[in-house]
Amino acid sequence: MGGSGARELAGYLLALAGWVSALAAAVLPQWRQSSYAGDAIITAVGLHEGLWMSCAAQSTGQVQCRLHDSLLSLDGAYGATSRALMVISLLLGFFGIIVSVVGMKCTKVGEEDPVTKSRIAVAGGVLFILSGKAAPGLAPLSC
Repeated sequence: MGGSGARELAGYLLALAGWVSALAAAVLPQWRQSSYAGDAIITAVGLHEGLWMSCAAQSTGQVQCRLHDSLLSLDGAYGATSRALMVISLLLGFFGIIVSVVGMKCTKVGEEDPVTKSRIAVAGGVLFILSGKAAPGLAPLSC
């Protein structure tokens, strides 16, 4: 594998790591965090809300989570919009993973023509860029 093939593989691995990170961000319930401390430290509760579930962590270490029943359980339009954008971002990234593998020089999948493979690789890169643009910002959910 030459220098351009190594750069191609490194770019693919970075894009794959970015997609896995976006997947982790989508499923983790730390999109909005708040806490409540009563009169005694025993009643301290940390509240975490994500796109798919809400969790309450007590000071004793016990954590209770529940899935959102519907889109209506999210606060305002921001939660539903963030959920939709994350799903779109993950789908575009998944298709970018598939298309990029077909377009890589080091794979024997698909066309053997170098020009066609490079065009397929560029299409995979465009899908990764669109995936990154579709992901919502890291601003917290409205309180």
